[in-house]
Amino acid sequence: MKPRTLIAILGVAATLAACASTSSDNTPSVAFIEPVDGAVVSSPFKVRFAVSGVEVKPAGEIVPNTGHHHLFIDDAGAPQGVVIPADSRHLHYGKGQTEAEISLPAGAHTLTMQFANGAHQSYGPGMSRTIHITVK
Repeated sequence: MKPRTLIAILGVAATLAACASTSSDNTPSVAFIEPVDGAVVSSPFKVRFAVSGVEVKPAGEIVPNTGHHHLFIDDAGAPQGVVIPADSRHLHYGKGQTEAEISLPAGAHTLTMQFANGAHQSYGPGMSRTIHITVK
């Protein structure tokens, strides 16, 4: 099998797994499409987010069942209601982005995706996911 074909197949599998992350009771959830937990990546690398049960909407206005993504680098998610800081370890995707390219130094890193409302207030642990990656 050609490497590009294998990458395409793995990408589809990751997307399907992310979409299947919604619980059977339709509880809202978030997932990483890429990278996957345990991935070894080269910097810069692409991060792609998935969300189910709520709508991605740019920051600014607080609208029920909407919000946007944040990426915590080497930090845990935020408790519900806490405003997420904006600094080099807490990246905001307030325009409603669902993917980004980031650069990290070589080594082991923890990435935590945190979904938050239009005022950057965390939806809490139920709307966050953490993965571990290694940058080579």
